[in-house]
Formats: sequence, structure tokens, C-alpha cells
Amino acid sequence: MPIRELTEQDAAEYWALRLRALREDPEAFGSSYEESKDRPLQQTNERLREGATSGDSFTLGAYDEGRLVGMVVIVRAPNEKSRHTANLYSMYVAPEARGRGYGRALVGAAIERARAMPGLEQIYLAVVTTNTSARSLYLSVGFEIYGIIPRALKLGETYLDEEEMVLWLHPARAGSAS
Repeated sequence: MPIRELTEQDAAEYWALRLRALREDPEAFGSSYEESKDRPLQQTNERLREGATSGDSFTLGAYDEGRLVGMVVIVRAPNEKSRHTANLYSMYVAPEARGRGYGRALVGAAIERARAMPGLEQIYLAVVTTNTSARSLYLSVGFEIYGIIPRALKLGETYLDEEEMVLWLHPARAGSAS
């Protein structure tokens, strides 16, 4: 199951999968298909390039027979006081590839790469409470729930609660003041 960092050369394929995710699973993302569909591909090129050069973010892709079927993004906080944290965003596996370990492999690869980032101590994410498969995956790899945001998203007339989760990259130091 090939997983690798996506680069500028992957921008079109990545953006197509991202738009598919927003269109087919709108409850799983804070962005909507409607507000994203007309965004220029150049923005995706720039984001992938900046991630590769800054070392503060990365986008991983999972491939099945040469086709991008999954993605995950890690972005480190930019400010001095919060640079010990990062956020996991845009986790998605195409429906035809689900149930075959791509999600676990993507999250695992993202965590391992994040562990290698100097000074990074914790990763945050938010997941809609009704997304039981994503919740289970995150909990199984060590994320802990630390809060719930009621009505965090509104899709049409439906409100969705989100659980806030954290993964301590160095558990022996978790929660300790330094």
C-alpha cells in the first residue's frame, strides 16, 4: 500500500480527490464543495510546495494501483507559543478503498512523520460525533477525546457536533507543565 508525500506534481489529482470528498461526504469537513470548487488549482500547487519547503506541514497520499485513493494533511501551528502543536486535517479515503487499511496506514504514517518533527509534542483533530468509523480509527491509534463542540457545523438545517481529540506524541510528558 504505497503512501507518500504529495508534491506540486500531484496537485490536480489531489484537488480532484479533495473536491470529491467535499461533495460526497460533506458532513466530514468544515469546508464545503460549493465554496471550494472554483478555487484555482494554483492555490493547491502553492500549498503543496510550501509544505515541502517549510517542513511545517505535509500532505500524504495513499495509492491503489497508481491511483490516489486517500489523503491526510498535518499542519504545524505557526506561532512561537503553539509550535509544539499541529493539526490533522482533510483525512479522507475514497469509498471504494475503505475497509482495506488505507485510513489506518495514512494516519499511522502521518503520526510517524510528525514524531520526527523537532519540538512537536501533540496533534489535534476534530471529528463529527456521528462519524463512527473515523472516531474508532483515531481512538485506536491513541487520540483522546478532550471536549465536544456542540453544533460545530451546520449542513443545511442539520447541526453536527464535533469531538475534539489530541494525540500526545511523547506520552510520558502528556499533560505535564514544563
